[in-house]
Amino acid sequence: MEENYKDILSHLSTDIDQEMLLQYLQGKLRGEKKHEIEKKLLENEFADEALEGLQQFKNKQQLSYTVEMLNRNLKKKLELKKKRRQKLQLKDQPWLYITILILILLIVISYIVIRKLL
Repeated sequence: MEENYKDILSHLSTDIDQEMLLQYLQGKLRGEKKHEIEKKLLENEFADEALEGLQQFKNKQQLSYTVEMLNRNLKKKLELKKKRRQKLQLKDQPWLYITILILILLIVISYIVIRKLL
């Protein structure tokens, strides 16, 4: 699985960097960069909604910490899901195929022997 699927803010926009967005939310951007981010957010409805949700945080300084925690939790859950899926998959077991083949051969030979005896 690609690493960017595990990043919460990576799908907001291809034009908006996660760091730039966090700086915008913390009020660290000024002038043209701030205007550029706002313009890109207006073009992307999903990003605009995400921004509104992120703006509801009271402590803007802990925002990057919260994003990191969300990313970590998401990665853990995805890894657990991946491990469960791998456990459910049947693994190739050549000895199983050989055993089945031998059983089929024994059944066929037994049938032929019984038919000849009767």
